[in-house]
Amino acid sequence: MSKKQKQIIALAGVFALTFGIVPKVNAMHVMEGYLPGGFCIAWGALCLPFLAAGFLSIKKTLNEHRNLITLLAMSGAFVFVISSLKIPSVTGSCSHMTGTGLGAILFGPSAVSILGLIVLLFQAILLAHGGLTTIGANTFSMAIAGPFVSYGIYVLCKKMNINKKAGVFLAATLGDLFTYCVTACQMALAHNADTTFGAALGKFLVVFAPTQVPLAIIEGILTVIIVMGLETYAKPELRAIGYIKEAK
Repeated sequence: MSKKQKQIIALAGVFALTFGIVPKVNAMHVMEGYLPGGFCIAWGALCLPFLAAGFLSIKKTLNEHRNLITLLAMSGAFVFVISSLKIPSVTGSCSHMTGTGLGAILFGPSAVSILGLIVLLFQAILLAHGGLTTIGANTFSMAIAGPFVSYGIYVLCKKMNINKKAGVFLAATLGDLFTYCVTACQMALAHNADTTFGAALGKFLVVFAPTQVPLAIIEGILTVIIVMGLETYAKPELRAIGYIKEAK
């Protein structure tokens, strides 16, 4: 293991220790039993092609650049730690950052679907956050929908020649917000018997907005800080994945 790889691991460890010690709360994501069985199966099935693409993407990346496994693991650890910082909400969920924007920017959105699934399984089994029956819905919102938006925003900012750090901030922030728009849609689809879908969606969005908007902004700032650290300590790895272009 090189000196720079050790520095990356040390940085990730400090970050985890700093932000990982948080008060216990009762729920995370869509909690166990909150969605009907049919919805759980449908969301899980919808995730399968994305997960297959993610597995192939990670396999291809590591076959070509084995040394990127440390950076990939750090991206997954970032998702785990940052998505454990949460503010309780109501209606069966809570507000929290996602951390998936970083991995989407570095490795593409498909790879993040696998990282997100692993994180959600650990949190459901070991921390009682989220649930196994709702793993499909949570995976789709946090590990698929959000990362694809983050990646799209980042690519769009690059094409528009927007400052790279501003692009990273917008990608992480808007990806986070889109995750919660999808979560609100999921819950509104399942729980609108006494009203319309639009009214239920509006209710869930209003519930999330007061805490999720500032959290999304904080996630954008944290992601920029992490990227700045990687630009200092992991330039070879960033060049390998194309984040930093080779000088001509």
